[in-house]
Amino acid sequence: MDRRLRNRILLFLLLALVLVIAMIKLSYRKPAPKISAVTPVRENLVSSISSNGKVEPLSPYVMRAELDTFVDKVYAGEGQQVKKGQLLLELDVKDAAARLAETRSKLLKAQDDLRAAKAGGRADEAAKVLGDLAKAQAERDRLQKNHDALLHLITQQAATRDELAANDLDLTKAQAEVTRLTAAKQEFDRSVKLDSDRTALQVEQLKNEAGALEDKVRQGRITAPADGTVYSLGRNGGSEPLKAGDFVKVGDLLAEMADLHKVRVRAFIDEPDLGGLEENEPVKITWDALPNKTWSGRTEMIPKQVVQRNTRSVGELLCSVNNDKLELLPNTNVNVRINSRERLGVLSVPRGAVAAEGGRRYVFVVKPSQLGQLGVGKSTLEKREIHVGIADATNYEVVSGLQEGELVALPGDVDLHDGMDVIVVSTSAANL
Repeated sequence: MDRRLRNRILLFLLLALVLVIAMIKLSYRKPAPKISAVTPVRENLVSSISSNGKVEPLSPYVMRAELDTFVDKVYAGEGQQVKKGQLLLELDVKDAAARLAETRSKLLKAQDDLRAAKAGGRADEAAKVLGDLAKAQAERDRLQKNHDALLHLITQQAATRDELAANDLDLTKAQAEVTRLTAAKQEFDRSVKLDSDRTALQVEQLKNEAGALEDKVRQGRITAPADGTVYSLGRNGGSEPLKAGDFVKVGDLLAEMADLHKVRVRAFIDEPDLGGLEENEPVKITWDALPNKTWSGRTEMIPKQVVQRNTRSVGELLCSVNNDKLELLPNTNVNVRINSRERLGVLSVPRGAVAAEGGRRYVFVVKPSQLGQLGVGKSTLEKREIHVGIADATNYEVVSGLQEGELVALPGDVDLHDGMDVIVVSTSAANL
């Protein structure tokens, strides 16, 4: 065999060996996984927060029992529209009313006694004291004049010493009577002053007692403080509203009412969603009891703290809601959806295509590695960080990192990674 022939045979053997090795490697290589991809599109996104809440009246009036007694009559029912001053309930205050009548009678007498004391005592008693003293003083003055006249007559020998002595004895008695009656008058005046002070204190005490009893009698009539709806009557420890004959204690709830044309909803927002809240954002309220109804409102007061509610950490967002038909009832549980932000014509990708790692978000962009028909040509994945804006239930707003027309891989049965070869078997627009 010549040398040239031998070299050709060796070359053929070497090529055959290389071909066998290549075929062996290809036989062990896994086929490229098949994936689906989407194209980012422009659309309008509305970022909303959904949660639950409770209906509350804006300015409730709460009426409670001011005394321990029984319910006498109930005039209003739950859900009833009432006018200001309309009677809602009557409590049994018969004992207080009887005591009030007795106290008022005592007060009238005490006030009469006080007026008499301030005038110097009762007229008949004062007149007698003054009359007796004046009479005694007049008798004393008369005897004093007789004494002076008798002295003058004695000098003229027209009267005797015995007449003078008899007159002086009567004068002494008259002066003693004046002294006694003057002391009696002073004692009477002092007594009148004491009676005036004592009676004034008695009048004040009786006024206070009458005022307290008047309050109790007035508290027995429970009236509407304003126009509105009675949305709750006291339960007296049971499930049924108050009725005649029920006993109530001081502080027990009798009735709650308010103007329900505008109510407040206290929404319980989970802690991660609190950062997206702003004042005066539109709110939609639904209630399972009326599934075909929707109420509109606005966010009013943003939570300032997070509280524990069962197993959730929530902020309590206050929303004002129109309730023109009075269908939303206080203390009912409702569903709350807050349309916090809206973006028009923004680039968006599905939430499922966006992954998070270390506080950053990224997608896998499909980069064609060779041309071919769909399902035949292979492509390579490029892990790319993107910046997102708002999000709705299905899509993220893409602020940067993606361009229109690029393909983004969707997760499937295999874990995606940077540089991975894939075969794209289906594509769609992001909002389809």
